[in-house]
Amino acid sequence: MLEWDRPLVLREGQNDVVTVGELLVDLISAEYGDTHESEAYHKYFGGSPANIAMNVRKLGGQSQLVAAVGNDGLGQYLLRQLRKGDIDPLFVETVDQATSLVLLTKSRSTPVPIFYRSADYQIGFGPKQEQLLRQSKLLHFSCWPVSRTPARTAIESMIAAAKSHGVRIGFDPNYHPMLWPKDEDGTSFVKSLIGMADIVKPSDDDAERLFGPDSPENQVEKFLGLGAGLVILTMGKEGALVSNGTEIVRFPTLASEVADTTGAGDAFWSGFYTGLIKEHTLREAISLGFAVSAYKLKFTGAVVDLPALDKIRALYGL
Repeated sequence: MLEWDRPLVLREGQNDVVTVGELLVDLISAEYGDTHESEAYHKYFGGSPANIAMNVRKLGGQSQLVAAVGNDGLGQYLLRQLRKGDIDPLFVETVDQATSLVLLTKSRSTPVPIFYRSADYQIGFGPKQEQLLRQSKLLHFSCWPVSRTPARTAIESMIAAAKSHGVRIGFDPNYHPMLWPKDEDGTSFVKSLIGMADIVKPSDDDAERLFGPDSPENQVEKFLGLGAGLVILTMGKEGALVSNGTEIVRFPTLASEVADTTGAGDAFWSGFYTGLIKEHTLREAISLGFAVSAYKLKFTGAVVDLPALDKIRALYGL
């Protein structure tokens, strides 16, 4: 059981977090609205695991990204952004498919996405990736890459390697049916992965897509019932319910200004992981996740110019 007022025990490693999955372009509408009627869209660096890797580095941790982009102008743009963020794209493959992108509505609640996928799931696993895991403390992945092969096969291998090397596993169960082949029951596969994770962080929307409507408390229990070690159910302006398997604790949001919600969950993961890396207690790390998310919400785009974690702590009185 994970204890609230103790740091999470992590193995030693030169790298703190390995994130694996989609690296893509977010095209976000210039105007607010849910119908994609805006006549202008702006290009942003995107992809949940990529956002987390970038944010952790900005906050003061060490991170690496395992991903794939196309051999095209958008792929080159993403690689340049990684380098600007002080991440060497050593583990980002360049493939002969088009770089993936997502069309998003600018939103103060939940962005409405349209997915255009090709290169993002062309991820492999080999000695280079296994060696990276041997040197790392945390592995993070989401539903995006496991919705298609060969990325699914690569991540299954990474999960097995992480467990054999004592690497903690974080899973974002952000299931969306549009990402999955029409002839596959994606919810069953996602549920099969939950018990492999030390930490899962669904949103209330994620939980409803996986389990159907229910109370937040019951949704948390369903994730625990599948074997998750720690469940963080985020609920937008209502904060989060968090359970370590024996107790459910409510955490308030720290957000007071919302310009765009794109990447807010990624910002939470980033602050939370960096808090764990810097040996804050579990309770403190969760609050730091909310602080980083609140800071990001003031800006448009998933990756913003975050200050170091200590500065964010001071801003939010933590």
